[in-house]
Amino acid sequence: MGDLISDLLTLRGPARYQRLIHAVREHVPCDSAVLLRREGNDLVPIATDGLVPEGSTQRFTIEEHPRLAQFVRERRPVRISNPELPDPFDGLIGNDSPLGRVHACAGCAVEFRGEVIGVLAVDAIASDALDDVDHELAAFASLAAIALRTEALEERLELETLRAGDLVRGERCAMGAELVGQSSAMTAVRDDVALAGRSDLAVLITGETGAGKEVVARAIYAASPRRDRPLIYVNCAALPETIAESELFGHVRGAFTGALDHRSGKFEIADGGTLFLDEIGELPLTIQPKLLRALQSGEIQRVGSDKPLRVDVRIIAATNRDLPSEVAAGRFRADLYHRLSVYPIRVPALRERRDDIPLLAGFFLDDARLRLGLGRIRLTADARLALEAADWPGNVRELEHTILRAALRASAGRRRELVVIDAPHLGLIPPIVSDVPFEPPPSPGSLHDSIDAAKRERILAAVRTANGNWAQAARALAMDRGNLHRLARRLGLISRNPCASHESD
Repeated sequence: MGDLISDLLTLRGPARYQRLIHAVREHVPCDSAVLLRREGNDLVPIATDGLVPEGSTQRFTIEEHPRLAQFVRERRPVRISNPELPDPFDGLIGNDSPLGRVHACAGCAVEFRGEVIGVLAVDAIASDALDDVDHELAAFASLAAIALRTEALEERLELETLRAGDLVRGERCAMGAELVGQSSAMTAVRDDVALAGRSDLAVLITGETGAGKEVVARAIYAASPRRDRPLIYVNCAALPETIAESELFGHVRGAFTGALDHRSGKFEIADGGTLFLDEIGELPLTIQPKLLRALQSGEIQRVGSDKPLRVDVRIIAATNRDLPSEVAAGRFRADLYHRLSVYPIRVPALRERRDDIPLLAGFFLDDARLRLGLGRIRLTADARLALEAADWPGNVRELEHTILRAALRASAGRRRELVVIDAPHLGLIPPIVSDVPFEPPPSPGSLHDSIDAAKRERILAAVRTANGNWAQAARALAMDRGNLHRLARRLGLISRNPCASHESD
């Protein structure tokens, strides 16, 4: 226990809580353990062990879950055996049966100075698994309080340092609630957001449509010293050339037909704050010199006025276009491109961070639950595998819409009971194992080629023995399903089919 306390004091961020929750699983005979932080009327998981991946990004409103409400209310270790009370983690425990219900549940409020700041909850499928765990739960709840308060103190120290003008990490502020993902690609984006957020440098965010460029822009704004000032959004693709100058810089009465009064432009409105120029690659070429002047000198001129106005605006721009190619083609000014891209950030496509798909799915499942008025939602193993296998040309936005449609299809009129999304509800073309028997190359080839050939034969045999059931084949091969699927894709055993659905996202 002494080593655990030392780790809780020295580790930072998610690692601290994951260390604690692993210790709970080691000492308490449960199938899942969850540490939740209280945020107003909600409990938010910050560390889980034993839940399906999407369970770690869902929120739990206290009054909607009688068991969690009882933990908060009684403020002591509680074991709940009443089968009439629905368990918040029914269907989310990572066992083979997505419909398996929790039969034993226990939990304890995490308190600091009389305030409930979180909940520690454990669940088990076996009904008698948690008969005598009060002492352990109380001890771990106390340790959870230490971890949570240590983090709060660290954040307060960082905030005080920031107010004193020194550099701090700023990472927690920069992450934002919607920058979901633990992949190396998203870690790199978070690092860039934290660095860019501390400065006033112009940032150019690039990435495919639907990858999350606006979310990154808002995270940079949230991490900046200007976060208490306005964030003004402009969609450059929606600006007709005839009014683009007026929209950005304003106009005076009589400047053109229909200009009946003075009007401030977006630069004036954003003075002291941040201006987010989305789809900057669509900005008319005739307006680009005026934008360049505003960036260079900090001065703008309303249409029809000779009087310059000074503005203090931080610029964040985003585009899905290849701006260097646009510059080479003469459709975008080179000098403006260099002014905008002082700090470039590329948002990876979803197919480049497939490990984040289950976490994103959980985030969107929770959103679907709230929007559709449903109970808890979870994915079957086949549905999760189908999500991880899809190519996602529309990226995160397409995943969001796919999850929302699937939740609607799977609910079929249900309201408060568990909704289970299976692969057919997603509307995705399933992965196809090639029917062409694999034949080794005519020449012996390298050792690497021989190893790959043996892997192909073994995977094909396992999948065919399982009658095409990938989950069963993965168990036979003692592999994680997602890892098996990625290996099969690399070895050319799975076709790269796009989504079956062609609805606009």
